[in-house]
Amino acid sequence: MRGVLRLALFQAGRDRVTLPVWILGIALLGYATSNAVVTHFGDETARTAIITLAASNPAFLFVRGLPDGTGTGAVVFFQGYAFTAVLAGLMSTFLVVRHTRADEELGRAELLGSVPLPRAASLGATLLLGAAANLVLAVSVAAGFTVAGLPISGAVGAGAAVGAVGVFFVATAAAVAQIMPSGGSANGAAAGLVGAAYLIRGTGDALGTPAADLLHVTNAWPSLLSPIGWGQRSRPFTSPDPAPLLALLAAALILATAAVLIRERRDLGASLLPQREGRERAGAFGTSFVGLAWRLQRSTLAGWCVGAATLGAVAGLLGPLVTETVSGVASLKELITRLVPGGRAELIDVFITALLGMAGVFAAAAGIQAVLRLRAEEVEGRAELLLAVPRSRARWLGANLFIAAGSAVVISGTAGAAAAIGLGISGAANGPAGMLVPAALAHVPAALVFLTATSLVFGAAPRLSIPLGWGMLAVGLILGEFGDLFGLPVWLQDLSPFRHSSAMPVEPFDPAGALAMSVVAVGLAALASFCLRRRELTA
Repeated sequence: MRGVLRLALFQAGRDRVTLPVWILGIALLGYATSNAVVTHFGDETARTAIITLAASNPAFLFVRGLPDGTGTGAVVFFQGYAFTAVLAGLMSTFLVVRHTRADEELGRAELLGSVPLPRAASLGATLLLGAAANLVLAVSVAAGFTVAGLPISGAVGAGAAVGAVGVFFVATAAAVAQIMPSGGSANGAAAGLVGAAYLIRGTGDALGTPAADLLHVTNAWPSLLSPIGWGQRSRPFTSPDPAPLLALLAAALILATAAVLIRERRDLGASLLPQREGRERAGAFGTSFVGLAWRLQRSTLAGWCVGAATLGAVAGLLGPLVTETVSGVASLKELITRLVPGGRAELIDVFITALLGMAGVFAAAAGIQAVLRLRAEEVEGRAELLLAVPRSRARWLGANLFIAAGSAVVISGTAGAAAAIGLGISGAANGPAGMLVPAALAHVPAALVFLTATSLVFGAAPRLSIPLGWGMLAVGLILGEFGDLFGLPVWLQDLSPFRHSSAMPVEPFDPAGALAMSVVAVGLAALASFCLRRRELTA
């Protein structure tokens, strides 16, 4: 046990910058959300209005969660819990894979295995570190809520809900790391499970049944399949119930035990899903930088496309169910008629627009991940070998940017096509279902800005490319999603490329905004190429 503790401290030392940034960022998001609700919805009338509006719109329910009364704490939990839980899940999965499968892939685990410690000691240390990190996160989130003026008991419960979801994904990622053959595939699979938990929770909430007063919504059964949905059921500010959190911790204990047992029995570097051996010789396409980038990114792109297709299918297939929900509650139907003139089809358009906007975030994230592959190639020494051939760094960067941009287009198009097919099956389309593909592609220019900005950081300050790449996406998402709630100046909100994407099919396409973002993306790519040519390769 002493050796495991020392390993955990060693791993914590490696993450002495990364973990505090994650924890502080999530806690600040919780504080900012609660402070914004207290500031802008301080009276009962304002809170009633926002909760009534949310209960009447399944798009709100899908993105944010379940309204549960008009108390300040309940509104804060509704507005911010789902996002903080997703961030806690991502923090946990990246932490675990970084210290398990990625260390095996890079040879670090072999060095640790040379000391007299049990085979699963490193995994045990990672599980301990992950649990400790989420405990600190829970305390930090609770502290942020308390400082913002929320009741201490509810703040502690809300922090515990976020921390419990994080602990669950620590154990989930530990199990995934035993299954997948590489750090990249393990990260993709574990992060995909976090995204799936959010989508399943959103589906269950969007299909929920509003109360007659439109102040509460009872979720549907799919939410029970999501750990984020279980954390939501703890209802910390209205009717606190620790049972769902205890169920999450019990599930995490089972998964962690299974991961440890598997690790004790498998060889170092092996996996339950063995890595397929490649061909002896590359094909004609594989001899170019573009071909190499495609080969390295195609499995990751396939995973993102599956997620985008799922999101688009949910957007299309839930159309008639949304309409049924509206028509089944008289007070809800009356409110929708006032808020959205014309009724049912417009509500479906709003719902689909919100989900296609999320697909745009997927596209940006996939593009950033593709660009950050360059940093991995550089750190692990493969870039030096690649650039020993008579090829320029600009061509290397350009090939990867081409694949990253293509990934953004394919992912957005996949989401739009899946939504169109779903609407065609449901028969609830308000217009030509084929218009949903252009609606999804309207978010590509914003994604291009994010991935080229990441390439610029890689070219100018490569050691900061990973935190700044994902950090820019997080800031852009917060400014675009929470800017109005936080009462931020319009000019600050406009710094987010997501603010300039056309929200089709609710609003018409804005060619000026798309052209401006495309020009910015081209300029950033050119600057990235210039910076990369002038610097030395670093480790």
